[in-house]
Amino acid sequence: MLIRRIHGWEIPESRVTPEHIFVNRRQLMGLATGAIALAAAGPARAAADPSSGLYPAPRNAAFGDAGRPVTEAQYTTTFNNYYEFGSSKRIAAAAEKLPIRPWEVVIDGEVEKPMRLAIDDLFKQVKLEERIYRHRCVEAWSMVVPWTGFPVKQLVDIAKPTSNAKFLRFETFNMPDVAPGQKDGLFTSYPWPYVEGITLAEAMNDLPLMVTGAYGKPLPNSMGAPLRLHLPWKYGFKSIKGLVRVSFTAERPVSFWETLGPTEYGFWANVNPDVAHPRWSQETEQVLGSGERIPTLLYNGYGEQVAGLYKGLETEKLFM
Repeated sequence: MLIRRIHGWEIPESRVTPEHIFVNRRQLMGLATGAIALAAAGPARAAADPSSGLYPAPRNAAFGDAGRPVTEAQYTTTFNNYYEFGSSKRIAAAAEKLPIRPWEVVIDGEVEKPMRLAIDDLFKQVKLEERIYRHRCVEAWSMVVPWTGFPVKQLVDIAKPTSNAKFLRFETFNMPDVAPGQKDGLFTSYPWPYVEGITLAEAMNDLPLMVTGAYGKPLPNSMGAPLRLHLPWKYGFKSIKGLVRVSFTAERPVSFWETLGPTEYGFWANVNPDVAHPRWSQETEQVLGSGERIPTLLYNGYGEQVAGLYKGLETEKLFM
């Protein structure tokens, strides 16, 4: 007898958007009034992007269903936290000023041989695939995105870390001439560039993805082009955008928001509905673009894949 194993993130099939509807909505999305300007800019940018021929990438069937409908791109590309471009969620136009070619990624620290790779040369060394993942912001809103990228463990293989490496420290660009949040007003006192980190054990898990695209196209600037991280079981601020450096370290890195607010934001940032943020509940989340509010799941529903990473860490503040 065939017994189907239900994954933790799955919900009844009746709530999942049928594929033919999803495809039609993607085709018609450019006609939406709120997305006319974005749709007009998108094709021209994609045509000029040297990586545009890599998309759409094959979908990984193991991550082909997030248990919820995919959020339409008109919402996810125009509603983002990206403090390099300001505190408003509406930073898409400002982010378009970021030059994404030429772009280099430095891999250094506890590795056999530090290297500096042009982004398109890095793409030649990895195998891109599409994965549909949930995204849960610490501010209690969420979305589902078809990301394109490659597993973080492929990056680890390229880096060849030494036995001293225990953590990966990620660093974003620092370009105050084009990123107003890095030079204007209150934000000048922030600890730029943006930094995040994960353990090597987390990096070698199947879930973490180095993201290069979304919705079957190169990644929009507003979502972190040309390279970002996505960790679907952690709060969204861990999924750093605009990456320029990955350092393998023996010591645990101190992240951007951990530096600014250590009583509110910790290193682990695993999604947990039972542990409230100091200023709001994490029990439920607002689904972007739908008006629906739903219960939040432990590890954002990915506990089956990642819960084992945190055994023995009961004294740590795992869910801040």
